[in-house]
Parts: sequence; C-alpha cells; structure tokens
Amino acid sequence: MQNTKIAKITLSLVLGLAFSGAAFAHSAEKEGYLIDTRGDVVKNNYNQCWRTGYWTPAMAIEECDPDLVKKEEKKAAAPAPVVPVGPEKPAFDKITLQAETLFDFDKSVVRPDGKQRLNDEVVGKMKEYPQVEVVLVTGHADRIGTEKYNQKLSERRAAAVKDYLVSQGVEANRIETAAKGEAEPVVACSDVKGKESGKNKKLVECLQPNRRVMVEVKVQKPTQK
Repeated sequence: MQNTKIAKITLSLVLGLAFSGAAFAHSAEKEGYLIDTRGDVVKNNYNQCWRTGYWTPAMAIEECDPDLVKKEEKKAAAPAPVVPVGPEKPAFDKITLQAETLFDFDKSVVRPDGKQRLNDEVVGKMKEYPQVEVVLVTGHADRIGTEKYNQKLSERRAAAVKDYLVSQGVEANRIETAAKGEAEPVVACSDVKGKESGKNKKLVECLQPNRRVMVEVKVQKPTQK
C-alpha cells in the first residue's frame, strides 16, 4: 500500500454497558466461556477456549472440553448427594465495556486522544469492577491494499492497543488479541466512485470507520436487590 495524503481523521468512542444481547452476548449453552460479538467461543493461539472466571465443569461443552462433557454425563446418571443448604451466593449481572479507537490511514500508532479515551473508559472502568475476566483487543483494517497487508496492519493495531493497556497497569496475561484484517467492515462505501487506492481521498475518508480496534472487557458486579 502506498503512503498517501492522510485524510482528516475523527476518533470516536463507544462505551456500552449491556446485559445479554450485547457484545459477548449471553448464551445458555456457552455461558462458561468467553463469547465474541458473533457468538463464537474465543480461543487462544493453541485453539484452547477461554473460560470465564465463574466456569465450572458442569458448564463444559463438547467444542472446548469434550472429556469433561463425558464425565459430567456419567455423573448425571448417579443420584446427586444431599448437600447442606448454605448462605445464598451473591447474584451477578454481566456487563460489557466497549471502546472503539480509530486509526489514521495506513497507520498503527495509537493517537494521543485515543490513549486518553482508552485510559478513561477502559482502564478507569476496570478499576471499578475488579472481577475482570479477560480483555479482548481486536484489530481491523479497511479494504484498500492487499488482503495480506491489511491482515498484518490489523495485527499491528491490536498489538499497539495491547501495549498501551499494559503500560497503564493491565496485566498482559489478561489481554487476548485478535486481528480480522479487512474481513469485518462496518461500512462498504460502494457508492464512492474512483480507483480503490489510497489516492482516492473520498474513499479513504468514507472507509475511516473500518480502520479501528475494538476493546471489549467482560466483568461482573453484584446485582442490586
């Protein structure tokens, strides 16, 4: 991709506090695992599923823990032992914090205003909810350039945001990065005429929302009764 005149960039932030039905939507079948915005279980580079902080063997699913599923099926056949009734455990609401940071065209450097927003709306909010399970940082790119280049660019963007969060005190082992390249655009700009090139200023401006990194943090807080 050729370096071109950088279009005027805007930076937007979306902070969402939502229950099931938002990003990381609740799924009865997968509630013991971290779920992405498409409803799929989040996995690491070794194809291992990310479990939530409240995961138990009873929540195991075939996709992630087939051996545990078989064990649980065997246990189900035996009568359950009588367990003394103890104090009621506190109920928790599931909350998702989201922050979207936009990047300059063909760049992977977090802008100063983007750092401030990440600090205020992600790092700051995480301090309010100590039961942080995992931070998922997903990089994206627009379609200008080759698919291979854009994949690498989205990886660099995700890494840049992770590095910044770590510098602000977020534990690195709590951060999982992913890169989608140009595969998940939020705008198509099919009505913009001209060559698919960085020299097409209108196209570069129109595709701005696709040059982004999503930071999603799943936490819990006690339910207000």
